[in-house]
Amino acid sequence: MATHYPVRQICTPRRDFLKSIGRGTAALLLLGAAGRSSHAGRRRRTSRRNIVFILSDDHRYDFMGLMDHAPKFLETPNMDRMARQGAHLANAFVSTSLCSPSRASILTGQYMHHHKIVDNQRPEPEGTVFFPQYLQKAGYQTAFIGKWHMGHENDNPRPGFDHWASLKGQGTYFDPVLNVNNEHRRFQGYTTDVLTDQALTWLKNGRDTDKPFFLYLSHKSVHYPFQPAPRHQGRYRQAKVERPETMANTERNYQTQPHWVRERRYSIHGVDHMETGQYDNDPVPSFDDLYKSYCENVHGLDENIGRVLSYLDESGLSQSTLVVYMGDNGFELGEHGFYDKRDAFEESIRVPMLAYAPGLIEPGTKVTQMVQNIDIAPTLLTAAGVQPPGAAAMDGQSFLPLLQGRSVRWRDHILYEYHWEWNFPATPTVFAIRTDRYKYIFYHGVWDHDGFYDLQTDPHERHNLINVPGYSEQIEAMKKQLFDELEAGGGLDIPARRPLGERLDQRKNK
Repeated sequence: MATHYPVRQICTPRRDFLKSIGRGTAALLLLGAAGRSSHAGRRRRTSRRNIVFILSDDHRYDFMGLMDHAPKFLETPNMDRMARQGAHLANAFVSTSLCSPSRASILTGQYMHHHKIVDNQRPEPEGTVFFPQYLQKAGYQTAFIGKWHMGHENDNPRPGFDHWASLKGQGTYFDPVLNVNNEHRRFQGYTTDVLTDQALTWLKNGRDTDKPFFLYLSHKSVHYPFQPAPRHQGRYRQAKVERPETMANTERNYQTQPHWVRERRYSIHGVDHMETGQYDNDPVPSFDDLYKSYCENVHGLDENIGRVLSYLDESGLSQSTLVVYMGDNGFELGEHGFYDKRDAFEESIRVPMLAYAPGLIEPGTKVTQMVQNIDIAPTLLTAAGVQPPGAAAMDGQSFLPLLQGRSVRWRDHILYEYHWEWNFPATPTVFAIRTDRYKYIFYHGVWDHDGFYDLQTDPHERHNLINVPGYSEQIEAMKKQLFDELEAGGGLDIPARRPLGERLDQRKNK
């Protein structure tokens, strides 16, 4: 049996003190300390690695050409190249499968119940510390370009970035308006191309070449509705699409599943019916058209990743740069009858993750350990030679040793959380724990039954084993572990948010 290493370790007096003053304040204290230690470290080092972090939206883990079960017609030569010449993190997950909470976990290294960003509408709480602030303190020049999507339409520059070019909210796929250092400017063209243009312009002409740099390129693509670049529209028109085996509405697929799973079938976010488009009179594309458009969108995204890699190679920067690519969450394309994310099924919580760094990562490296979005911040800080602030301010841990092929103590499970949203009510509050083999899912607030799956014998999660007597001890053990860890880390204090709209006391004061 594998040794159990808790994801989070609590109990030291220092941690208790920092917890008592609040994580935001703790992070600010540690930010100062990290800055002092990193400057000292810089005197001992002659160079530090540049970092390019590329994020996409709703790109599921298995839609890359390098994956055995990817669509046969999908072309992703640049992602494939990153895996071939660098590393593929084959078991990468998010801690919350929703845009803003996941992006906050990437930037803070924290679970949602710590950073408190639980939906796509509210801005980050005051005092939130993002890991690029540590990089700035260590002398890095930093840039953010693309989709921020915390605080809905708020595109104002955020702490941690010397250069800023952000879309409002979800942004648009064509002719985007960007807030460029507090000046709104409209750009002509396909947004994925435009954002890459902005990134390359900054790399070539906008930065101080005497400083190491951190570039965060955050794409809108491949978010629904899937709109490929005009040059790729219809690229896969003649391709044959194979429907997921769990999509069909049969007793084989749904007999043991929770009731809410059956009721949410064939919809976008549980609202628009995929087959008829009748619920909101929203004309939803057919399954085949939706699927092909998604793939065309992914191909255009890959093309733009290639543009960044090509510049780094041609300029010689590759030898001193770490490039990490990942998706902010997965996306179901018919699995379990879903066209969404949020839930804890594999297609929702697993994401693509690749790393490319000549001289640092051996070509063809495959990392099989389970990593999460909460690990990005400590990993990139470690790559920059900056000591991560530790468990007081971050829940994740650096997987840089795994990229380098070193043997280190690592987690044997991951935790997942999603809190019910008033504007997308089809998915309940979800807590889950996943090991290499088993997954236990707890659904809160619904008169239903939970989920338990053996991923080794049932990788598509067709058969919910929650009521099978032979698994009762395993189920109870995982349920206890899930709630023990959530309770110890404050995860049961659900940071619920009121719906958008005018408050009653505000009306009275008018």
